[in-house]
Amino acid sequence: MPNLRDNPKLRKASQGLSNWRHSFTRQSMPVRRLRSLTVMFMVCASLLTVRLVDVQVIRSAELAESASSFRTRTYTLQAKRGDIVDSSGAVLATSVERYNVGVNQNLISSYVVTDDDGKVTGTGAAAAAAALAPLLEVDQATLGGTLLGGQTKSTFVYIAKDISPELWREINALGIPGIEPEQYMKRIYPNGTVAGNILGYTGETGDDDTVTGQAGVEKSENSVLTGTDGSLTVQIASGGAVLPNGEKTQVAAEDGDTVKLTIDRDLQNTLQEAVDSSVKENDAEWGAAVIIEIGTGRVLALVDSNSPDPSDLSATDPDDWGSRAVSSPVEPGSTGKIITFSAAVDQGTVTPLTVFQVPDSLTMPNGQTIHDNDSHGTSTMTVAGILAKSYNTGLIQVGDTISDETRFNYMTSFGIGSKTGIELPAESAGILSDYTTWDNRTRYTTMFGQGWALTTLQLGQMAATVGNGGVYVQPHLVDSTIDSSGTETPTVLEESHRVISEDTSQTMINMMQAVTDSQSTGWRARVNGYNIAGKTGTAQVADENGNLTKRVGTFVGIVPAEDPQIAVAVVVYNAAGAGYGGDVAAPVFSDVTTFAVRQLGISPSTQPLFKYPWYESEIESDDK
Repeated sequence: MPNLRDNPKLRKASQGLSNWRHSFTRQSMPVRRLRSLTVMFMVCASLLTVRLVDVQVIRSAELAESASSFRTRTYTLQAKRGDIVDSSGAVLATSVERYNVGVNQNLISSYVVTDDDGKVTGTGAAAAAAALAPLLEVDQATLGGTLLGGQTKSTFVYIAKDISPELWREINALGIPGIEPEQYMKRIYPNGTVAGNILGYTGETGDDDTVTGQAGVEKSENSVLTGTDGSLTVQIASGGAVLPNGEKTQVAAEDGDTVKLTIDRDLQNTLQEAVDSSVKENDAEWGAAVIIEIGTGRVLALVDSNSPDPSDLSATDPDDWGSRAVSSPVEPGSTGKIITFSAAVDQGTVTPLTVFQVPDSLTMPNGQTIHDNDSHGTSTMTVAGILAKSYNTGLIQVGDTISDETRFNYMTSFGIGSKTGIELPAESAGILSDYTTWDNRTRYTTMFGQGWALTTLQLGQMAATVGNGGVYVQPHLVDSTIDSSGTETPTVLEESHRVISEDTSQTMINMMQAVTDSQSTGWRARVNGYNIAGKTGTAQVADENGNLTKRVGTFVGIVPAEDPQIAVAVVVYNAAGAGYGGDVAAPVFSDVTTFAVRQLGISPSTQPLFKYPWYESEIESDDK
């Protein structure tokens, strides 16, 4: 290989080539840099273009909505829950507008107070507290601390709850930035405990604290009473203040419908006082009563002892919050004999003047021995007399004139063992086993009101059916619903059905008038000027150990007997002493019926009390 040092020509040529290479390199560097920058610019431009298309085209609606959500706030406009009113329109439950008040701690610092000359006299949380404390009746220093907040500010902290619209207007007139309302509807019951067992109460449920009915009519009619909430959407500034000229969208709330009950408020109150008085005087566990309008099924009053005030439930034992009148069945005792007598008369196997030998103890063909409550001599008595004296030994002979199946069918037709459909939750159907399960003793005890059970409402309905010419009409509490336009929709009842004939109905009413005779069991149920058709009852009740140590006293009556208008049933559970229905329940009937006939404008009786002969000797005497 030639050595450049030994060849001057080659050395010169090589030097020239090197100089050219260096010169070319110096000239190409700026061009390469320019090309690189150009490529980078184009990439960035492309990315920005893609991003712009994504933002302005592909996700424009989504991003616009997101941005809007940061500058808007939506408030719920609560619908008013519908009122519950009595038969005359008196308000039993209603909703009133109330406010909670909160502070946006980010805005309170902008509050400024000036005097008439425009001189600043106070600012911020301290000045706001000085203005608000007298209105809210709270400590000014404590309020000031809440308004000011700590290092981390909140957009809403409560400073007052459950204030009136009038007070909120006074607060709002101060114009303090950051003081904001939270409107809601508060449920109130202006009559205290009156009808508390019927009305029930409301409570908040679900994640959104929706107010719903928890018991009584509030629960059963919740879908009718509940309105549809509206909304108000406004735009806000970065600090949370509402922009006066910002967009505003409002959807009006739709209030709930009014529920009109069949209840008469004054009659309800009087019956409540009478039941409470009997429970207290007789040291009973509880009492219940019902008044039903004969022919329509309208329940004019339905009470339970120690009825709660729905506005102050904590003042009443939770066991008393519901309605035992529809949820707690009891053995009717001798009031249940009405069905046995009605069935036999309706089947034509006996008449009021059919006679039986009636001892105080009787052994039947199947070997079962039945006793009367009190000892008495053997007498030849009419069916009417057996009812008036309420002798079990006579009653089982009457019941034996028809089959168990026939009597069972009458019981179910009267509604025993089936819910009435009353507009209250937790209604009991009562207790009635099929006749095929009755043993030798049960077939007799069921004749005189033991071995099966019914509610106070069912007891009243039994009498109302007899008083209505033998036709069962569904009892109901809700008369109608009224919407916001004033349109009233009456309650639609189930189809009525005949239980006993009209003649049997009249015969039973005539026989039951003897119950208020001075020699009968229900004389304490008398109402001055009015003929009463009724029946007393007393049944043994098992205690916690299964021993028959308790009693339930009942009375049911129809007024007036010659032109039935109302049926009243009373139950007093486990009264002290004997607890006979004639002693603990009949006086309640007398007290409330005396008021009811005046309240309802029922005319006095114009004919004497009807009375069949009680004994065979009286029939012979009448014949002579």
